[in-house]
Amino acid sequence: MSSNTLPIWRTEKETTEFEHAVIKVKTCRRRRGQGQTHDFVVLDCPGWVNVIATTPEGQVVLIRQWRHGIQGVTLEIPGGMVDPGEDPMAAGARELLEETGYQAAELIPLGWVDPNPALFNNRCHTFWAQDAVWVHDARPEDTEDIEVLLTPRKDLPSLVASGRITHSLVVAALSLFWLRTGAMVL
Repeated sequence: MSSNTLPIWRTEKETTEFEHAVIKVKTCRRRRGQGQTHDFVVLDCPGWVNVIATTPEGQVVLIRQWRHGIQGVTLEIPGGMVDPGEDPMAAGARELLEETGYQAAELIPLGWVDPNPALFNNRCHTFWAQDAVWVHDARPEDTEDIEVLLTPRKDLPSLVASGRITHSLVVAALSLFWLRTGAMVL
């Protein structure tokens, strides 16, 4: 499939409608080739990271976290925003340590996804923290309510299939993990 035949939309004007530390809402007037113009909404966000941390004992470090968007608790892997000027891998190591108290000697890049390219302009990077070990209690941000859990690695597919893990970026991260490791077991 070639994208060379699709027209390019060029930005003629951008207006910031709303700005917050985690998101900027922009209206972008774009022109298709030499013809049609249209206003689009673009959500300008920092990059995000997800970390699949596995222990030497074959456990995966998961978190249960309150999420304000759905007003409920989700089961996830550790992750968060990349700070301005921060390398995504460094952000992954930082988020893992802050949210869980676990650390790994290295993070292995598994890939990245576009969270929703129709609206968002950011990427979500996924890393594998192999042989992660607990070094201290979790130190989440003041606005985060997090519970750290360990689960056998072999249980991950059933947690997704049963609807216990529903966060789409976590499901995408696990897909990258299973493709890289060939370790999806049902």
